[in-house]
Amino acid sequence: MREKIEKALQSIRPALQMDGGDVELVDVVEGVVRVRLKGACGGCPMSQITLTRGVEQAIKKEVPEVKKVEAV
Repeated sequence: MREKIEKALQSIRPALQMDGGDVELVDVVEGVVRVRLKGACGGCPMSQITLTRGVEQAIKKEVPEVKKVEAV
């Protein structure tokens, strides 16, 4: 599962990096994915939208068994 999640993150990473940010996989526990938004994404007021509409959607599309994605 972790490899599939990393693959999904690779698909969205270029868009985040264009805006000076990035995402890092921290942990996966019982279908809950924990990620860290880095760079410009870490302090951006739109980071929650980026997390749910960008990162979470990309991960769930690749790995449907994921229940939710949280920022840590």
